[in-house]
This record gives sequence, structure tokens and C-alpha cells, in this order.
Amino acid sequence: MKKAIVLIIIFFAVVLILPTAVFSRIGVGIGTGKIRMSDLKAGGIYEVLPLSIVNTGDEVSDYQMGIAYNSNQPEMRPEKSWFKFTPDKFNLQPGAGQIVQVKLNLPVKIKAGDYFAYLEVKPVPKLTTESGDNVAKVGVAAASKFYFSVVPSNIWQAIIYRLATLLKNYAPWSYIISIVIIGACVFAAIIILFKKYFHFQINISKK
Repeated sequence: MKKAIVLIIIFFAVVLILPTAVFSRIGVGIGTGKIRMSDLKAGGIYEVLPLSIVNTGDEVSDYQMGIAYNSNQPEMRPEKSWFKFTPDKFNLQPGAGQIVQVKLNLPVKIKAGDYFAYLEVKPVPKLTTESGDNVAKVGVAAASKFYFSVVPSNIWQAIIYRLATLLKNYAPWSYIISIVIIGACVFAAIIILFKKYFHFQINISKK
């Protein structure tokens, strides 16, 4: 009887002392389920709908943004390098949220058609072993489905659209720099033409 009582006391002591280790839960949620963009142009730089990330677990967690695919998806797979997340790594308290900006940078040489990818966020918490080594725990993931289509274009159209997009995204400094460069080129051309078609000869003589 005494042995049974001692075992019960030990059991409840362990449960009370180590509740976090036993019952802690890692979670993540994403506010947007599906995003669609159509008629995108090669060479374009596009702002995608921002993602709202929430720590749905009950412990502090680190998170990492990334791209994932369906193994049997009919759409083409965009390259991971086409996407930029800001921030791409962050830490959240339980119940806290983070807005992540997403930018899609299409190359000038790209196949026209339909594309699909998951805009994914994964918790990346760590466990410390008895030896002191950090081991990544297997966690859940949340993702937003991202569909987009690219219209046909040639390489010159793509280059022109890329330049136009850069001018727009970096305004007003892009316009100021462009004006300065154009002005310098025009001034240099005027100097060259002036030297070619106009000649001055100055003679100095003593009386």
C-alpha cells in the first residue's frame, strides 16, 4: 500500500514539475488560404498579397518562410529564387503575429503558362540533448496556395518591362538618376557635334 502511495506521489510531482516539457505544443497559422495573379509579364517584379503569420502554439518559436510544391501538380513550378520574403526568419511569442511581405521577381527568360507553389511557413524550434547538442524538432507547417500565370513575350519586351518596373519601384530616385544620365549623354553629344562642325582659330599678334 505504501509503495502504491509513493508511486502516485512521484507521478503527480513529475506532472506538476514538468508541465511544459510534457504538454507544450508548437503551432503556426497563416491568414490567407489562396492567392491568384494573372497576366504577369516576363521580367516583371510584383508585390504579392502580404501574409499574416500567427503562432498558434503555446511556446515561443522561430519560423522560416519558404516555397513548397505538390508532387503531382499540373502547373509549372516557379523557382525558389524568384521569391523574396521580408522577413524570411522571425521569432514569435504564443499568440503573436507577423506580417510577411512577398515579392515575386520573374526572370526575363521564362516560359509562358500557369504556375503554382505553396508560400510556406515552418516553425523551427530546437531541442537540447543531454550532450548539449541542438536537434531540430519535427514541426507542423502552414501554407498559402499561390497561383499565377505568365503571358507570352519575347526577350526584348521582357527587358523593356523589367526596366519600366525598376523605374516604377525605385521612384523617385530612379527618375532622377535617369534624367541625370540622359542629360549627361545629351551634353556629351552636343560637345562632340560642336567640335565636329565648328572650328575656332585665335591668332594673337603684337602691334
